[in-house]
Amino acid sequence: MSIGKSNSPEDEQPSTDIRSEEQPVERPAEGPSIGTVLKTARIAAGLTVDEVSSTTRVRIPIVHAIEADDFTRCGGDVYARGHIRTLARAVHLDPVPLVEAYDAAHGGRPAPTPAAPMFDAERIRPERQRPNWTAAMVAAIVAVIGFVGFTAFGGGDDHGKRPVAEGSAPPQAAPKQSAGKPVQPPQAPKPAKPEPSDSAIAAAPKDLVTVVLTADDGDSWVSAKDHSGRLLFDGTLAVGESKTFTDKESIDLVLGDAGVVKLFVNGKEIKDDFQPGQVERLTYTKDDPRQGSAQAG
Repeated sequence: MSIGKSNSPEDEQPSTDIRSEEQPVERPAEGPSIGTVLKTARIAAGLTVDEVSSTTRVRIPIVHAIEADDFTRCGGDVYARGHIRTLARAVHLDPVPLVEAYDAAHGGRPAPTPAAPMFDAERIRPERQRPNWTAAMVAAIVAVIGFVGFTAFGGGDDHGKRPVAEGSAPPQAAPKQSAGKPVQPPQAPKPAKPEPSDSAIAAAPKDLVTVVLTADDGDSWVSAKDHSGRLLFDGTLAVGESKTFTDKESIDLVLGDAGVVKLFVNGKEIKDDFQPGQVERLTYTKDDPRQGSAQAG
């Protein structure tokens, strides 16, 4: 007599397969799991978990969890796929089959999000630009300073009375054209190489300070100012070229290459031991030359 198996109330209820996120993924029956394959390859490569973690930058607990087929510690499917690829390359495996196996076990690879809705959502309405009052104020201040400087140094009535550098000349009126004869344009005189001498320099007025610079051995940048700070010259003194500066009180000089410049002050040559390439800041008065009158820059 056969005894039939009775179904209990528990058997009649449908079984549910609810897998907690903290439980490892069920291994497929047809072959080794992803974690087993990675662990086997790591051991075959002679690597420890610590070495793999140091190489891939994947934390040690996550490496242990993946080798146990627990992907919950990866932080999501995207990170899990990335960790699988990284670990597979570290143990010399092709990551594509392992990622495909992961996608098959987790519902497939998600479809990419369309790009257009993302761009529409991220589009921000541009703000209305406000006028930059700070920049306008700075520009106005610069314009005022420039006008004041031009008036003080270039637009005064006594500009012609101040001493200027040698070589500057007031503009001359154009010659009038005579009837029946064409006017020949004036020919510019050929510049002669100045050779300052002690006799010529000694003829300078005694009530003024006179400074003569000659670029003897090379080009040198030169800046010259009078006692009020007005700029007399600012530029390059070419080799063989000379400049003369006079003032009633003092002359301030900056020599970019003092070693190539020959310097005469009030009719006497200044024979300081300036080296080539040396920058010098010098000040001379009517009582010079004297000791301590030049200051090195």
